[in-house]
Amino acid sequence: MEAGDFLDSLIYGACVIFTLGMFSAGLSDLRHMRMTRSVDNVQFLPFLTTEVNNLGWLSYGALKGDGILIVVNTVGAALQTLYILAYLHYCPRKAKVIQTKSTQCLSYPLTIATLLTSASWCLYGFRLRDPYIMVSNFPGIVTSFIRFWLFWKYPQEQDRNYWLLQT
Repeated sequence: MEAGDFLDSLIYGACVIFTLGMFSAGLSDLRHMRMTRSVDNVQFLPFLTTEVNNLGWLSYGALKGDGILIVVNTVGAALQTLYILAYLHYCPRKAKVIQTKSTQCLSYPLTIATLLTSASWCLYGFRLRDPYIMVSNFPGIVTSFIRFWLFWKYPQEQDRNYWLLQT
């Protein structure tokens, strides 16, 4: 196996692992919604944007005939649909980070997973010399850094019950 092939396999594996990890990060939010029968501390926008992103990448993967894009985004779209349906079922109102000056509704694990996933896909696109993959994943990197800034500006208060639900 040549060094380039090994590197491609490593990047391919990282893309799959980080992406599936990011998609499954919503499982803790799903468990929280089911146990509390509310959407407290859960944000809707990441579910919606990831769903739209999955559907776009699924279409691109089908057009390109790229099996990795098809499989990963099919799993992602199914999970995001589940998260969205659960959110809509339990949602009486929406919380705002800036208005409340609280990041309680932002998921730190999802932010980390989004950064790792977007960065690995950008690297995958770079290795394939595919600007569509690189450019479309760059916003995930930017929004992750914006969320990190929000976590720094509005630190989360330790909500013991919420953290117990995530373990």
